[in-house]
Amino acid sequence: MRVSAAMLLLAGCASGPLPPDDRTLAAGTWGGENAGVIVSDATVHVHLGCTVGDFPGPVSLDAGGRFTAAGAYVLQAFPVQQGPRLPAQFSGRVRRGILTLAIAVQDTVAGRLVALGPVSVALGRTPELGPCPICARGRKE
Repeated sequence: MRVSAAMLLLAGCASGPLPPDDRTLAAGTWGGENAGVIVSDATVHVHLGCTVGDFPGPVSLDAGGRFTAAGAYVLQAFPVQQGPRLPAQFSGRVRRGILTLAIAVQDTVAGRLVALGPVSVALGRTPELGPCPICARGRKE
């Protein structure tokens, strides 16, 4: 009976809550194909291709590694930023060192909702953005 109880406990741990130190989105540069995320204590700065956005940090993760945050996004940022910063909702999940991120931008100029992603980025990986540059650090606004 003790063996069965121990096996159930171990099985529960595999899919259970995150350890306490994994409850915040890790600071640093997260990179992927056509995407980059720069996380600091105060700001999360996101590049998807030639678009860019920000939302406030630190970012708390739930027990499943998920988060949602409100921020702002620019849909045309390269080669010259065009248009205003638009309201945006960022949602993501961290699992096994990979952040999967999706963004819903309320394009108030065109009167439509723009869905970006999902994209996957890894902590410590260099973002691969092609012709679009990535900022050295997140914006402070």
